Amino acid sequence: MKEIGKRLRILRDSIHVSQDRLAKELGITQSSVNRYENGQSTPTIEVFRKYADFFDVSMDYIFARTDNPAGKAYGMHAKLTPEKEEMRRFIEMCFEPGTPAAAKLKESLFRLMEEET
Repeated sequence: MKEIGKRLRILRDSIHVSQDRLAKELGITQSSVNRYENGQSTPTIEVFRKYADFFDVSMDYIFARTDNPAGKAYGMHAKLTPEKEEMRRFIEMCFEPGTPAAAKLKESLFRLMEEET
């Protein structure tokens, strides 16, 4: 919790706003802001969302999972069924490797195939 509190304080300090002012913006008390920043209390999920929205940062950044305020980009790669794996191999065979247009078309087909899951 200390690392999260540190992040919350850094965010507030970065825009030179007081705890009182931030509390008013987020609809919480100044003492709550102080406890969050000192790691003495944990904000609710809703308060975390308010912080993220107010400072325009990702929850990954607030939770110190990354130093990038935009957060991490995760790609979901669903496990393919045997039928879909066979279709994936077929799509791979249909396009000439190394051409940019073919790569884009293949990727579009793969996305369509995965959306049908």
